Amino acid sequence: MAWGKKKGGRKEPLFGLPAALADLRLTAADRIPGGEDKPKKSAKSSPKRKSEDAGDEPPRERKAQASRSGAKRRAKSRGGFGLGRLVYWGAVLSLWGVIAVIGVVIYVGAHLPPIQSLEIPKRPPTIQIVGIDGSVLAQRGEMAGANVALKDLPPYLPKAFIAIEDRRFYSHYGIDPVGILRALVTNVLHRGVSQGGSTLTQQLAKNLFLTQERTMQRKLQEVELAIWLERKHSKDEILELYLNRVYFGSGAYGVEAAAQRYFGKSAKNVTIAEAAMLAGLVKSPSRLAPNRNPEGAEARAQIVLAAMADAKFITEAQAKASTGHASYNVKPVGAGTVNYVADWIGEVLDDLVGQIDDSIKVETTIDPKLQSVAEAAIIDELAAKSVKFNVSQGALVAMTPDGAVRAMVGGRNYSESQYNRAVTAKRQPGSSFKPFVYLTALEQGLTPDTMRQDAPIEVKGWRPENYTHEYFGSVTLTQALAMSLNTVAIRLGLEVGPKNVVRTAHRLGISSKLEPNASIALGTSEVSVVELVGAYAPFANGGLAVTPHVVTRIKTLGGKLLYMRQPEERNQVIDARYVGMMNAMMRETLISGTAKKAEIPGWPAAGKTGTSQDYRDAWFIGYTANLVTGVWLGNDDNSPTKKATGGGLPVEVWTRFMKTAHEGVPVAALPSTPGGWGLSNLAQAASQVSSPTPAGPPANAGYRPPPPTRANVRPEAAAGLDGWLMDRLFGGNR
Repeated sequence: MAWGKKKGGRKEPLFGLPAALADLRLTAADRIPGGEDKPKKSAKSSPKRKSEDAGDEPPRERKAQASRSGAKRRAKSRGGFGLGRLVYWGAVLSLWGVIAVIGVVIYVGAHLPPIQSLEIPKRPPTIQIVGIDGSVLAQRGEMAGANVALKDLPPYLPKAFIAIEDRRFYSHYGIDPVGILRALVTNVLHRGVSQGGSTLTQQLAKNLFLTQERTMQRKLQEVELAIWLERKHSKDEILELYLNRVYFGSGAYGVEAAAQRYFGKSAKNVTIAEAAMLAGLVKSPSRLAPNRNPEGAEARAQIVLAAMADAKFITEAQAKASTGHASYNVKPVGAGTVNYVADWIGEVLDDLVGQIDDSIKVETTIDPKLQSVAEAAIIDELAAKSVKFNVSQGALVAMTPDGAVRAMVGGRNYSESQYNRAVTAKRQPGSSFKPFVYLTALEQGLTPDTMRQDAPIEVKGWRPENYTHEYFGSVTLTQALAMSLNTVAIRLGLEVGPKNVVRTAHRLGISSKLEPNASIALGTSEVSVVELVGAYAPFANGGLAVTPHVVTRIKTLGGKLLYMRQPEERNQVIDARYVGMMNAMMRETLISGTAKKAEIPGWPAAGKTGTSQDYRDAWFIGYTANLVTGVWLGNDDNSPTKKATGGGLPVEVWTRFMKTAHEGVPVAALPSTPGGWGLSNLAQAASQVSSPTPAGPPANAGYRPPPPTRANVRPEAAAGLDGWLMDRLFGGNR
């Protein structure tokens, strides 16, 4: 018996974590069945004994047993790793890929309108503006021609687009994997984006619903919408929509608008060469537009012809015969100063028809021939004399005596400045405002022969003077108006009352605010050209109020009438007697006064010049029984000109325009005073009547005032405010 050794072995005391784990032992149930070291069952063995026996097993044997068990498990694992593990991870990755795709689709779809609510949007409305002869003057909005049915187009036109843009159009379902792969390979080989993989359906989806931004989200939205379009519409419907909506450059949307813009014909009548050129524009419409880059457009058209031949849509002979045969030298419509008219129309459309949802045609009172003459008169005069007189801008408005605008020029160059100086700008009219002062005086009992003093005057410290600083004593109202004497106009204004002068001007058609002060007689309150011309119209039509207008009818392109101008009740705003008196007085302005350069052979005409302070504005408003025309010249910044007066440049522009406008028009007399304006004047008027016009106007229409004595009036005077000094310095009327 060994020293100190007891049966069962010595047990050392355990503390902490080892003590807690001391009783944990594997039982027979925990062991692997069939193991060689499985303990034998013993009825007499207690759990405690088993635990002690297990604890008596040498550690080396337990370690060897564990090693053998682990080796077996590793052998089994190595045997099944290859194919099984590959399948497992492949399934996992596929599942996550599907989840990712679904997530992207949901995210992209969440940023689209609900598919069930998507509809093909209407075309943006187009405003087509036509002249009195039916010709197109200008166009506003996108230039979109009428929708053309696919069956009405020549078969080679849609095939040209299929050949160059989407050869597999009829075989894919909105997206073309083969085309995408081909484009990807091509772009990789060229190290850049040289070919696109979008189908015609995708392009249509982008044009209808999306922006042109190049982002992954927009591309994915395009794919979803393309699939939706393919589900909702047939292939032919998609192709027809595409051809009627795609952009072709120069503001043209759809094949009809493009054919009209570039070839001057309907898309139904284009040739193979023209069809190829149209199809070629889609790649880069702004860069390849034939009116801007004819060489580039032709080169692209040849590529399209080759693609059509390769796809067997046309023969090689047809492709060769069509090369270089597209005619595209069509002048764009709506160029020039007529765009000022178009802008003015755009401002009043909302009042006439409200919100525009459909494309419309606006019929106007504009005469294209007169518009061209007016434009040339302004541009040529400024080109010749703008530097000499330091005048940079001009405006012209011509209307019939009933207010129908026949021509309007709002500036010398619309492309440089769209500011409409005929409608929007307001300037001081100077002496061209004086007729309202004289009319007020006539209505208060004075006559053209009434005498008034031309002498120095002071009004609350203000000392207005005549242009020449000279005074002519007693003069008739006719002489004072013809020579534009400031002191007489101020005296008359104060005599009749500035408020009454303002009422007269407003009654005749001035709509701007006018200040009722002493200086109103010299035209110090600002007005626009169109309203001043409209206020002169009653002198030409016998005293009836007019409303300047340019729109006569508005229709949809389908022919539905939206607006028609109704004849307005024209109130008598000037008594016929005073109309005749004013016409006789203002005729003298053209005969011996400030506008002696203004003449229209055979036509009785009248008018008034105007020059504002420091020569900032030069005006002439003149009229016949056929047209009332006003001209303004000056600078946008209101800077002084170099002594440009109403009797100079404006009269020259007016004369050039009016001579052309009256060619071939039967002569008509201006309204005159029935029976004259007083028994004492009859003999005098008859003895001094001017030579009758071809139309034989009444004698009093040609009334000339009695010639004043040398002591009272300056010889050959052009005007007080409007140019007498210029006559003396330069030998001509200004």
